Amino acid sequence: MHAITIEQPGGPEALVWDRAPDPVAGEGEVLVDVAASAVNRADLLQRQGFYDPPPGTSPHPGLECSGRIAAVGPGVSGWAVGDEVCALLSGGGYAERVAVPAGQLLPVPAGTDLATAAALPEAACTVWSNLFMVAHLRPGETVLVHGGASGIGTMAIQLAKAAGATVAVTAGSPEKLARCKELGADVLIDYRTQDFAAEVKAATGGAGADVVLDIIGAKYLARNVDALAVSGRLVVIGLQGGVKAELNLGALLAKRAAVAGTTLRARPREEKAAIVAAVREHVWPLVEAGRVRPVVHTVLPMREAAEAHRLVESGAHVGKVLLAV
Repeated sequence: MHAITIEQPGGPEALVWDRAPDPVAGEGEVLVDVAASAVNRADLLQRQGFYDPPPGTSPHPGLECSGRIAAVGPGVSGWAVGDEVCALLSGGGYAERVAVPAGQLLPVPAGTDLATAAALPEAACTVWSNLFMVAHLRPGETVLVHGGASGIGTMAIQLAKAAGATVAVTAGSPEKLARCKELGADVLIDYRTQDFAAEVKAATGGAGADVVLDIIGAKYLARNVDALAVSGRLVVIGLQGGVKAELNLGALLAKRAAVAGTTLRARPREEKAAIVAAVREHVWPLVEAGRVRPVVHTVLPMREAAEAHRLVESGAHVGKVLLAV
């Protein structure tokens, strides 16, 4: 098969479309002919040499894909050759074929075309697991979503609104904030010119956000705690703003607040399967009803993965950048 290979870590030019060994469906796995994959921040880190794949997984980048089942391995039931699927991956999406644990497969939602379905698994699983399984977001609460125009952000806005929450977002331009508003965001904050903690408190009568979903990390830690309401929950899922920061524990205790940090890629198969099952139960009906939709900025040929990485690094996109085989 062909796949995006990384001979040496580096810039986007390190991504090369080349021949690679064919994967084989092992026990409990299926083999998928990939139609499309999507670019995630983790892929950029892997390309740079900062985020190695978990042991025993594909060396190729790509944390999600869509496609058709080409073979079913031993011990798999409920799936058949030819089924159109999308999948949460530990890697390997930037390729013509990938082996996937059966518990990480999802059917393509009715009304979604096969390539576009590649935009769903990582964002849906990340948002559902963090907003609802970790932070227990409830109807009537306020959630602050950082990076509202990102793939994660656009999904978080829609799922939080569907759950009856008030949604505040940060983004870096009026144009991106306008897109967030179209998706249902209620409080729009330009992080370049506004203090998000002050804006959230002003919008909630001084109470603050019940949940904060954060992709920045260290740079925002103190202000995120300041933005929390009493009994608030801060969930850190990204480290774009650094890994180390000082935390005033007194402020955290005074609010009886909680800070959680999570990743998805390195979780055991059983945990991923549980998240995927929850997404199929709770999110897929919303997608099929048109209440939640994948937001796709553009689709590029997979051999042009380098250009896709440049686009994501520039921050000029809204939603997902897809790579089509």
